[in-house]
Amino acid sequence: MKRRYLLAFSALALGAAPGAVLAQGYPNKVVKLQIPFAPGGTTDIIGRVMAEPLGKALGQVVIVENKAGGGGVIGATETARAQPDGYSLGIATVSTTAANPAINPKIPYNPLTDFTPIINIAATPNIIAVHPSFPARNYKEFVAELKKNPGKYSFASSGTGSIAHLQMELYKNLSGTFITHIPYRGSGPALNDTVAGQVPIIFDNLPSTLPFALQKRLIPIVVAAPERLAALPDVPTFKEVGLEPVNRMAYYGIVGPKGLPKEVVDKVNASVKKALEDPAVRKRIEDTGSLIVANTPEQFAAQIKAEYDVYKKVVETSKLKLD
Repeated sequence: MKRRYLLAFSALALGAAPGAVLAQGYPNKVVKLQIPFAPGGTTDIIGRVMAEPLGKALGQVVIVENKAGGGGVIGATETARAQPDGYSLGIATVSTTAANPAINPKIPYNPLTDFTPIINIAATPNIIAVHPSFPARNYKEFVAELKKNPGKYSFASSGTGSIAHLQMELYKNLSGTFITHIPYRGSGPALNDTVAGQVPIIFDNLPSTLPFALQKRLIPIVVAAPERLAALPDVPTFKEVGLEPVNRMAYYGIVGPKGLPKEVVDKVNASVKKALEDPAVRKRIEDTGSLIVANTPEQFAAQIKAEYDVYKKVVETSKLKLD
């Protein structure tokens, strides 16, 4: 202990910043990875797949904590307000860093300045699926049913202001359909009610919906992906049905609060990449339909800004407001 204090004092005497001194021994205790949605959704799946191998790469235990609510805002706010020491990190999604901030002026953080982007782990297709009781089995029948019965149907999303909410609003505007929005505290609860038939339609990330689609407990209608998915070869992309603006994938990355020391950022980034070198870890992520990204902090920061700009324009153009 005395030696640690002497080293810290020596470093400060030489002009090193306090944050850099702390970062030199990082991590020397448990690291928390905050998931801003309820268990069962894609954010939770990706976060839990990464936690153990990331901990091994860092040399410390990484624990997962779910803090749902507000379309991801509650958990993201806690990450933004954490001490910038690297011991409280969060999974960042399009919902928490782009879609929700774009529609909600009361969000207590700025997605472009209140986080330190570290790495984008994976990109994930999005999907519209329906309960088997819905009177449609393909996209043509789906859109025809919606246009024939405007306002009759509702759709579930992971929360107001989530990527699912705003992408569906964009879809409604471009397709000339009307569906009532029912927000949940994450994809898990939204899926539960859709699979149970309480809500007929869901807009969700593919990893959480895919198992139900393969089991025929949900009927996949259309996906947001660069091309048709091997797991769902008969399901068209939004681009194929003439709605390319909706054909946007989700991201799942790791961020910390603003002011995170570069040494911590670089170590977490390198540790995530090391964890993703394990074929078993890659397979668990890719089996969900996700694509490994593993980019630089600078590239992830640029992605966050690009998505925020897109959804800000969607909100302004469509004059969207919170329900």
